[in-house]
Amino acid sequence: MADLRLPDFVIIGATKSATTWLTTNLRAHPQVFMPSPELHYFSRWFDRGDDWYRAQLAGAGAGQLLGEKSASYLPHPEAPQRLHRLLPQAKLLVQLRNPVDRAYSDYCMHYRRGEVSRDLGRYLDARQTPIPRLLEDGFYHRHLMRFLSVFPAEQVRILLYDDIRERPGEVFGDVCGYLGLDDAIAPQTVERRIKDKATPVVPPRARRLLAPLKALVEPYRQTRAFVTARSLIARQLRYPPLTPELRQRLEAHYAEDVGRLAELLGRDLSIWSAGGAGGGADAARLKPVRAAPADLGRPLAPRTGA
Repeated sequence: MADLRLPDFVIIGATKSATTWLTTNLRAHPQVFMPSPELHYFSRWFDRGDDWYRAQLAGAGAGQLLGEKSASYLPHPEAPQRLHRLLPQAKLLVQLRNPVDRAYSDYCMHYRRGEVSRDLGRYLDARQTPIPRLLEDGFYHRHLMRFLSVFPAEQVRILLYDDIRERPGEVFGDVCGYLGLDDAIAPQTVERRIKDKATPVVPPRARRLLAPLKALVEPYRQTRAFVTARSLIARQLRYPPLTPELRQRLEAHYAEDVGRLAELLGRDLSIWSAGGAGGGADAARLKPVRAAPADLGRPLAPRTGA
């Protein structure tokens, strides 16, 4: 197993920050190979050993860059040391989103799966949430500093979700340049890779009732009969809304960490604390305020008049 290749780059998170968009576009690049699905080796499955990890990465062609994406790495306390031990030369890609919007999006994913109730306030309250990751994953500065304690800044490229939504081509071109790839491949827009909340899904209660049958029907998921049966019960969900009051509490919860992140990146992140949606025209206010630390991201300056 020792002769199998190891990744040249790793996308380490954050969850619900368009990491699937970047992975999909990189997989479409002829100079890149990435395994699917996410391996989560340095976080959830480290006990499986390095040989298991190497075996999952087989398949890269001659001359292709080898990469992997596991969004669980960024917040995991032991992932930086584990990753550096095996991949000290790997380039790391990090994608960050307004932590309030990230937390709400993560909750909505759990809601679609039938794993949480409609009590949004409980799940996004640090004092009582039964799913700590909903809030903990958004402390980006804290998580980044663990990686920067073992990886040099030039091996860490940080992307902002806001930039990706506004200028996906520029961001993807920047990533290609960072990885040493040709940037002739046109990336998909973010909207094509983010799950549309209006897309009909099986209601949470039905998901819970049908959960025992999931393994049995898995081989038939792509059949016409399965798709037809699913369409009969799927419907558009009404998600519990993120109220202005709850958003304000969450902004206060993250304020100190966001301030430290802004200083680290040299970016004005005030839009993250202004009740914005983390995209659209408001993203034009995400401006550089000074030169960013060496190669931490070379954040793209918004176009004039954007």
